[in-house]
Amino acid sequence: MASEKKQSVLNGAMVLMFAVLLVKLIGVLFKIPLTDLIGSVGRGYFSSAYEVYTPIFAISMAGLPVAVSRMVAENVALERFREARNVFRVSQRIFLIVGTVGTAILLLAAYPYTHLIQGVSSKSLPAVLCVAPSIFFCCFMSAYRGYYEGLRNMTPTAISQVIEALGKLVVGLLLAKLVVSGGMSQYDAGMLASGNVSAEVFGTTVTSLTEANSVITPLAAAGAVLGVTVGSVASTVFLVVHHKIKGDGFTRVQLVNSPKSADGSVLAKEMIKIAVPMVVSALILNITNLIDTTTIQARLATALEADFNTVISMHEAAITKAVSLSRLDISNKEEVVKYLWGSYGMALDFRNLVPTITVQLGVSALPALAAAWAVKDKLNVRSTIETVIRIGMLIALPAGIGMASLAEPILTVIYGRGQSSDAISVVAPIMVSYGLATFIMAISTPVTNMLQAIGRTDIPVKSVVVGAICKLTCNFILVGNPKFNVYGAVAGTILFYVVIVTCNLVSLIKVAKVKINWLSVFVKPFVCAALCGVTAFASNALLNRIFPADTSQSIFNMGTVSVGISVILAVIVYAISLLLIKGIAKEDVIVLPKGEKIAKALEKYGLLG
Repeated sequence: MASEKKQSVLNGAMVLMFAVLLVKLIGVLFKIPLTDLIGSVGRGYFSSAYEVYTPIFAISMAGLPVAVSRMVAENVALERFREARNVFRVSQRIFLIVGTVGTAILLLAAYPYTHLIQGVSSKSLPAVLCVAPSIFFCCFMSAYRGYYEGLRNMTPTAISQVIEALGKLVVGLLLAKLVVSGGMSQYDAGMLASGNVSAEVFGTTVTSLTEANSVITPLAAAGAVLGVTVGSVASTVFLVVHHKIKGDGFTRVQLVNSPKSADGSVLAKEMIKIAVPMVVSALILNITNLIDTTTIQARLATALEADFNTVISMHEAAITKAVSLSRLDISNKEEVVKYLWGSYGMALDFRNLVPTITVQLGVSALPALAAAWAVKDKLNVRSTIETVIRIGMLIALPAGIGMASLAEPILTVIYGRGQSSDAISVVAPIMVSYGLATFIMAISTPVTNMLQAIGRTDIPVKSVVVGAICKLTCNFILVGNPKFNVYGAVAGTILFYVVIVTCNLVSLIKVAKVKINWLSVFVKPFVCAALCGVTAFASNALLNRIFPADTSQSIFNMGTVSVGISVILAVIVYAISLLLIKGIAKEDVIVLPKGEKIAKALEKYGLLG
C-alpha cells in the first residue's frame, strides 16, 4: 500500500542528501577541470549564462512543484487518493505550458541580456542559447518530482538528480574539451603557416594567444553549458519510464473507496492559487539576482573607473599571475570585471554547497508538515519544525565554520595546480565570510518550505522584498567603492539572508504556535562547531609547519594530506563533543545505517539528548 512506502522526514531527507552529495561530488569533478580548462574569464561566461537561466527557470517552476507536493500530501492524509492522482495529471499539463513559455522567454531574452552586460561583443550569447531548452525538460520533470515528493517517496527525485548531474559532467566536459583542443589546434597550425603573424580560430583572425583565448573561451563555456541541457533530457526520460513501470503505489481498494475527485479546472485553480505567492516571491528573488549580476559587474566597472590602481593593487598577486598566464588582458577593463566576477563565481560553488544539502530537509518536511497540519496533529507539527531546524544546525554550523577555517588550504588543494590558481587570493576571503554565514543560509529554504506547508505563502514574499531592497542597496554602495569592490557583494548577500531568515523564522514559530528548544537546536551545535573549527585550523597549521606542501606536484601532496587529516580530526572532535553534551537526539541516529543498534548503545551510556 502507498502508506507503507512513506518515508519519514529524516529518512526522506537522508535519501535526498545522499543524492545531493553525489551530485556535488559530480559537480566538483565537472567544475574543477572546467575552471582549469577555460579559466576564470570562461567561468564568467558560464556564470553569466546561468545567472539569466536561473531566474527564468525558477520563476517557471516557482510554487508549482511545492503546490503539487502539498496538495498530494493533504489528499493522501485525508484518504482522497483519486484526487491525489488527478492533481498529478493536471500538473503535467500546466508544466508543459509553463516549460514551453519559459524556454521561449529565455531564447528571446538571450541577446538583449548578453548585450546589456557585455556590450556589442555579447560573448555569453552561445552559452545562454545552449542552456535555454533545459527549462522545458526541467519543468516537465518537476511534475513527477512534486508528485512523488507529495507521496513522501524521495527516491525518484534523488535518482533523477544524479542522472542529471552525470549528463552535465560527461557531455559538458567533453564538449568544452573538444572546443578548446580544436581552437588551439587551429591557432597553432595558423601561426605555423603564417610565420607567427596571425591565425584563423573558428572563423576569426587572431594575432596572439590572448586573442585566441578570447575566441575559444566563450564557445568552450557554451559547450559546458550544453551538458546541462543534455542532463535534463536524460533525467526527464528516467522519471517518465519510472512512472510507467512503478506507478504511484495506490491500490485498487484505495482508489475505489476514495471520494470522487474535484474537476481538473478546480484543481488547476487551487494549484495556481497556492503557487502565485511563491511565484511572486521567486520573481522578486530572482529578478534581484539578475539585477545583482548586472549591477555587480556594472559597479565593478564603476570602481575601476573611479580608482583603477586601488582595485588592481588590492588583487595584485592574482591579477599579475593571470596576466602572466595570458588569461587576462589588464588593459581591457571589461576583462578585469569579468575576471573578478568569475572569481566571485568560484566562491559561490562553496557558498551553495551546504545550503544545497540542507534544502532537502525542507523538501522532505513539506509533505509531512502539510499532512500533519491538515489533520491538526499539533505534536507532529512541533516535532517536524524542531527536527528540521536542529538537523539544519547540526550540519551547517560545523561545515560552515570548518570551511572558513580551511578556506585557503581547500582552495589550494582544488585549484593550486591549474591555471585558475591565480584567483585563490581573491576567492579565499569570500569563502571565509560565506563559511561563517552558512548556518543562516542553510535554513533559509527549509523555513520557507515549512511556511508554505502550513499555508502561509505570503510571509516569504514580504521578507524577500525587504531583504532584496537591503541587498541591492548594499551592493550599489559597497561594490562601487574601490576599497571594497567585489567583496561588497558578499556583505549584501549575507545581509539579505539575515533579513529573510529572521522574518520567516519568527513568523513560523508564531503561526504554528510552537516553542523551540534553542539550547538543543542552536547553542549545543554552535559550541561543538566552534571546537571543530579551532581543531581544523590548528591541526592544518601544525601539519604544514612539519610537512610543507609543494603545490607544483599532483593533487596528492602534503598540502592535501594536511587538509584531509585536519578535516578528519575536526569531525572526530565535533562528534565526541556533541555526544558529551548530549547534542544528538535518538531520532537523529535511527535514520543512519544500523541506527537502532547505535542508538541503543549510545542510550546505554547516556550520550543521547
